[in-house]
Amino acid sequence: MNLVGSSPAFLAYVAAYALAAAGCGVGLYRAARMEDPDTRRGMVGLLLCSGGWAALQLGFLITPGTLGYAFYLGSLVVGLATVGAWLYFCSAYTGRAFHRNRLYRAVAVSVYLAVVAVKLTNPFHGLYFATQFASDPFPHLAITHGVFHWVVTGLSYALVTVGFFMLFELFLEADYDTRPLGVLVGITALPVILDIVGYVSDLLLDINHEPLGVALFALGVLYVYDEAFLAVQLTDGVDEAVVYLDDDGYIKEANGKAQRLFPALSGSRGQNLETVLPAVTEILQTDEQILERNRGGGAEYYLVSDTSFSLGQVNIGRMLVFTDVTESERRRRELDRQNEQLEGFATAIRHELLNTLQIITGRVSVAGNALDRGEVDLARDSLRSTSETAERMSEIVNGLATLARHGQTIDETTAVDLRPIVDGAWERADTNGLTMAADVEGQVIADPTRLRDLFESGFTFAAHNDASTVTVSREADEIVITDDGTPAGETASDAFFEYGGAIPDAAAGMTLPNLRMLARTHGWDVTLDTEYQDGVRVVISNVTAPGPLEN
Repeated sequence: MNLVGSSPAFLAYVAAYALAAAGCGVGLYRAARMEDPDTRRGMVGLLLCSGGWAALQLGFLITPGTLGYAFYLGSLVVGLATVGAWLYFCSAYTGRAFHRNRLYRAVAVSVYLAVVAVKLTNPFHGLYFATQFASDPFPHLAITHGVFHWVVTGLSYALVTVGFFMLFELFLEADYDTRPLGVLVGITALPVILDIVGYVSDLLLDINHEPLGVALFALGVLYVYDEAFLAVQLTDGVDEAVVYLDDDGYIKEANGKAQRLFPALSGSRGQNLETVLPAVTEILQTDEQILERNRGGGAEYYLVSDTSFSLGQVNIGRMLVFTDVTESERRRRELDRQNEQLEGFATAIRHELLNTLQIITGRVSVAGNALDRGEVDLARDSLRSTSETAERMSEIVNGLATLARHGQTIDETTAVDLRPIVDGAWERADTNGLTMAADVEGQVIADPTRLRDLFESGFTFAAHNDASTVTVSREADEIVITDDGTPAGETASDAFFEYGGAIPDAAAGMTLPNLRMLARTHGWDVTLDTEYQDGVRVVISNVTAPGPLEN
């Protein structure tokens, strides 16, 4: 047929079906490079069937005669095969095994051959469709579809809907945005509306518009939303936060779990990961690759896995998977803390035992020499001092054993009123004339016994630091213990928290190490304010409260 001088309606139909056929041919190049064999076969089959369907519809339009009838009959046969290719693709893409099931395949082929038999014999019985020549809006074979056609069409639409259901279910399970899929569903469903308009009015031809929608869906999967579909398929069954990057580190997709973990990912498509999540970029450059996140429930830890994937021999992207390892990482860190604590205990015990044994040896030697000289009173005093020193050594060892038990991470905590705990610790401490002022209204989440021992250690230290007053205050998420005794001066702040350091003296040398240990069992941090020059200021931070602070 000569297209020159043809009506705009005819040219529009020819252009639409020609573009659909050509587009499917172009899409075959990308489909043939799909990594998963079954998904590749499904998409290639869908493109071949859809492209062939569109080409046959085009032949039907431009040859309105006996050949046109044959073209239309062929398009019905190929069009029905498109439904099978569609279901094959959906089953393979979503990781199902329907396309491999022999029974399903046998039933599908049997039904297909039965329907094709009815279509091919239509010239004899006319049950599927009838034709007559029409000249408006351009010369063509007008199609009148029979009941059998609508039954088969209804069955086909039902099967197509099953395929879309599989796709939507996978997108939801993978926790990805379903809008790209919704757009493609809308495009694929548009020809159905065109079919209805063509059936009930003269605005459109009463022919199959479906190959246009199928072609647009396939090309959308391959070229427009290819990254979204690839990300969903790659992370099928991964119940973790996932960020999909291109090979240059730009964000292409992120599932819902990743966006909830990192709100900055929302709307970040096309941006560089280093700009959006600099902390993640830094972690990827370390060997440990453990990311710490402070959220409502406290510190959380995620193992960041960085995996590259390729298409053939070319790297096309990276997948970051954030695995929640909070529980195991907390246990690992607790084990490290306990090992450090045990080393401190060993140092403290060794230090105290050596000092005590030296004192005992010296006193016993003095007592022996005194007896040789007949100085009984001096010998008695030396032996009494030896006994007291031995008792002190026993108390130290017992105290260290108690602290070893208390040094385990707390399993159960409760809301504790601070003021009664501080008062109770003050009554137990050997304060030696020290005075105390406290501004600690409100509650914290803690173990009451260990919290009391923490404050008692702080008061004991202040008493041995030549202080006259010690102050306890509550500031936001911090508890601060301040004394007006001897400042740290040039002494390194870490020395105050080392077992066996004997700062400021042997009797107080274990108080601040114990205070820090008891704080760490709660998950708190302890530092010395080195800028404070009027005494010693101990800051306990990251203290959790059951609610807003009560001041």
